[in-house]
Amino acid sequence: MEITKDTVIGDILAEKPQAAQFLMEAGMHCLGCPAARGETLAEACGVHGVDPDEMLEKINGA
Repeated sequence: MEITKDTVIGDILAEKPQAAQFLMEAGMHCLGCPAARGETLAEACGVHGVDPDEMLEKINGA
């Protein structure tokens, strides 16, 4: 699975559970929340003031 900025957080966590560490470090502590799991990476990063390209690099590098 290719993870992009348009990938839903729930799908990212299912594919790469280790991504939770990076998301939580960025302040995304509500990963189990149904609404949060339905957001795209770009949407979640926008809400938390995180650069989605940097987060994507971390996740894909894990």
